[in-house]
Order: sequence, then C-alpha cells, then structure tokens
Amino acid sequence: MRGRVRRGRRDRGEYLQMGENRALVGFRAMSEPSDPDLLVLLGLRLRAVATAEAVAETVGLGVEQVTPRLEELGRAGLAEHRGGRLAGWMLSPQGRAEGERLLAAELDDASARPVVSGGYQRFLAVNQAMLDICTDWQLRTVDGSAVVNDHVDAGHDAAVLAHLVTLDDAVQPVIAELADALGRFGGYGPRLAGALAKVQGGDVDWFTKPTIDSYHTVWFELHENLLATLGIERASEPTTSREEAP
Repeated sequence: MRGRVRRGRRDRGEYLQMGENRALVGFRAMSEPSDPDLLVLLGLRLRAVATAEAVAETVGLGVEQVTPRLEELGRAGLAEHRGGRLAGWMLSPQGRAEGERLLAAELDDASARPVVSGGYQRFLAVNQAMLDICTDWQLRTVDGSAVVNDHVDAGHDAAVLAHLVTLDDAVQPVIAELADALGRFGGYGPRLAGALAKVQGGDVDWFTKPTIDSYHTVWFELHENLLATLGIERASEPTTSREEAP
C-alpha cells in the first residue's frame, strides 16, 4: 500500500486545540495511515458531492494530492464532476464499488476487521439513543403537545445535554479503539467533543445543524464511514439504527 509513513502521536488536547478541522479524520497515534487513493474515494462517499477542497479537508490530504486523483478517477469512470448550484465531484457506481474493494483490502491488510466489526456493533448499541436525544433537542412538550424547541426552557435543554454528555462518554472509547486499528477514524472523537463543547457554550446550532460539523453531522459521517468500511448497506440495518436528517 502506498504512502505508509508513520505519523507522530497526537494527544486529545492537541486535537481539541486544532478545533473542528475535518482533516483530523486521517490522524491517529502510531496506526498506519490509509492509502491516499482510498481516502479520496472514501471522502467522496462521505460527502456525496464535494469539491477537491472539501474532500481534502474531510480526509486530511492536501488539495494538491486530491485534485489530480479526482481527475484520474474521472478519466477512469469512477467519479464524475457535475456543475450547477451544487457543483462538485461524486462517485459513480463503479467508484463506490472500487472504494469498497480498497476498504475491504485495508481491513484485511491491517488485520482490523474484528476490531471495526466490534466497534460498529457497539456504535449501533448507542445509535438509537443518539436519535432520541436529537429528537428531544428539536422538540419539547408543552401542555401535552410536542412543539419545536425554541430553547427558552433552560431546564429542558440542560436535561438533553446531560444525556448527550453521557452518550459521548459511551462512544469515545469505541472511537479510540477504532482509531487504534485504523488511523483514519482518529478525528471523530475530537470532532464530537468539539461540537459538544460548543453546544455547552450556548451555540445551539452545533447540536444538529446539517451544514456545519455539528454533533449530528459528525455522528452521521462516522456511521457512514463504518458502513463503507465494512461493506454494509444502510438499508440492511434495523430501522431503529438509521439516522434521520434533522
């Protein structure tokens, strides 16, 4: 596998100082970095439609590494560029299949399949709780009826945030074990922690807003990364484990 250069260890504090940079997805102490070609395909899978800059930010590569790879994928029929209001690169069905082939090979090369499979099951065990927490954050009960949460009820929000903290405490060890096996999972813990800190600081958008690295956005991406890595279709999961868009 190309590009197998060990990176230095980063501790949790250093990650948090670097903020919500999506490039942290590619970093983790002492585990082998993923092949850049795999990362570009995975970045397109995670972002659906993305510019070279967005793919680079997502997977921790430089734009100068991503741009020629996207162009090569386009020539090979594995990706295509579309114009319009939501312009960017997207995977073709062949590109999605090739990405899954490379991900499966990486799992076997790293002997990481048991760890990632176990981490996925542990993630699913808390996924429904995450969905319930998001619902509780978006709605509250007034006079027996559910209404949109306008965040004026400090007691309600505090209770939901307490549940989110408990959830974060449960998922962080799962992410740490995944990242010890495959370095590209290394940024999810700090990104979730960063979003949680922003919500606790009063910026409510960082809970579920889909256009930023909110807690829900990062959680959804982690879920998709696990599915892609293990070659599992989201539709094959139990209904209770599927995220709904906020």
